[in-house]
Amino acid sequence: MNDILPAATATWQYLEGVVRDIVQSYGYSEIRLPLLEQTDLFKRSIGEVTDIVEKEMYTFQDRGGESLTLRPEATAGMVRAGITNGLLHNQRQKLWTSGPMFRRERPQRGRYRQFYQFDVEALGFEGPDVDAELIIMSARMWQVLGIDKLVLQINSLGVPESRARYREALVAYFSGVKSALDQDSIRRLEQNPLRILDSKNPEMQSLIEAAPVMLDYLDTESAEHFAKLRALLDAAGVAYEINPRLVRGLDYYNRTVFEWVTDALGAQGAVCSGGRYDGLVEKLGGRATPAIGWAMGIERFVDLFEACGGRAPAAHTDCYIVAVGAEAEAEAFALAEELRDSLPGTRIEVNLGGGSFKSQMKRADKSLAEYALVLGDAEVAARQIGLKPLRSNEDQTTVARAELVNELAVRLAN
Repeated sequence: MNDILPAATATWQYLEGVVRDIVQSYGYSEIRLPLLEQTDLFKRSIGEVTDIVEKEMYTFQDRGGESLTLRPEATAGMVRAGITNGLLHNQRQKLWTSGPMFRRERPQRGRYRQFYQFDVEALGFEGPDVDAELIIMSARMWQVLGIDKLVLQINSLGVPESRARYREALVAYFSGVKSALDQDSIRRLEQNPLRILDSKNPEMQSLIEAAPVMLDYLDTESAEHFAKLRALLDAAGVAYEINPRLVRGLDYYNRTVFEWVTDALGAQGAVCSGGRYDGLVEKLGGRATPAIGWAMGIERFVDLFEACGGRAPAAHTDCYIVAVGAEAEAEAFALAEELRDSLPGTRIEVNLGGGSFKSQMKRADKSLAEYALVLGDAEVAARQIGLKPLRSNEDQTTVARAELVNELAVRLAN
């Protein structure tokens, strides 16, 4: 787990703001979820034969003996909230959330045990149009932010019946090469053979490449759904690759799955991933409800933004009030509040801790302020303010206190 220091948070805030604005422009509303859920929620939704449930969850018993888990992902909590709060009965919901998730895995660049995700979900929508919307929305994020080192991969996992036929074909194939499988794959062979396709073991890749392909086993409706999705993406000008080995790491996915992947971050290739999970609401006790969503790791998002040359707008102070003298120090706070009232959004910093005029001017310059507002006892008595530009060659001027708001409004707008 790591700290995110002030030098980095400006970039985080900028990117989170851009994503939030884009998602909400598509009609998605924010929901805030608890960090803790009952452990059974994740076992039932993610799947007991997954690395997350088997190896990575932070699980403990509370004082009442109930097993609780720090959320390793957001979709299960989103569905639980929809069911328990009556949001899904004869309704459709377009929701987003963000915040920390927890998985005990090996830390590396862009992957921490406490990590942050931005999560978007659409519940109650059945057709491929919402699949396309979510993908197009994510493509807009990259476009707005100038991120170009990404490739979209898509696949379809079909419905449970077609997946059952595919499962039989996989079991037959991998059983024939069982002696070459690693221990994880042997264990998954009987429990969830599709998860073998998600193996990151380099020694397994040639076997996986030769395995049967899910698209050859799709049912008619899933094949039509996938064809319509591709047509919508083509019409929107969103380029993609079909990756028949893309299965995603969670058991609840069906039909559409997708990932935005990059080669700019080393081993951590997936930046934004998602898919359809039409059976999850019913599995968790609600009425059958089609649903789809995606999640994006913010750490990798920040790394990729910077790898593509992105820089957040520099945070700076608009005005730094330099106050020398007892009366000036007392007046500085009243002046700062007056400016904050009259110029909303303006960043005003008051010198703290006293100091000489020279030392205060050094602090003003270090704050990256556009202007120093110079206030001494003489200025207080004369109802005047010294206005010194710090980022231009303009001369220092003296402004009447009554005219300061108008003067700053004009100068800061330019």
